Amino acid sequence: MISNHLNELKSQITPGKRILGLDVGSKTIGLAVSDSAFLVATAVETIRRQKFTKDIVALEAAISARDIGGLIIGLPVSMDGSEGPACQSVRDFAANVDEKLGARLNLVIAFWDERLSTAAVERFLVSEADMTRKRRSEVIDKMAATYILQGALDAMGRAQPNE
Repeated sequence: MISNHLNELKSQITPGKRILGLDVGSKTIGLAVSDSAFLVATAVETIRRQKFTKDIVALEAAISARDIGGLIIGLPVSMDGSEGPACQSVRDFAANVDEKLGARLNLVIAFWDERLSTAAVERFLVSEADMTRKRRSEVIDKMAATYILQGALDAMGRAQPNE
């Protein structure tokens, strides 16, 4: 099921399950996972994109291994708030994931505006972590997924029950 509201996602997840955050790109999918209380996001891995059938197998393995009940997928909204081709590609990816895994794995999917997530993570990795370009390229996608998921978790924590 694809939801437009984070609270709907939160209320539909079976207690004890966790949320998987995704930063979906054309070449990779960064993954981050929440704790079961939906407070903290942790980077876990990066999936190298292939054909969708192989991507979905890797994603299903990550979901099954981590007791996931919901997905937060970063939506690459333009700076002016409009949705371009990249957003449509991510929405199509989410629809395909929902079709292939949603009902079978009892997943709820929601989107989170990921504007500037990769740029913010890149800045951090350069200025604070002082990582080399090669090392940054190895971790940027899963760190961006962590940034996206943590933003959504923080918003869910601030939301009132009736929102």
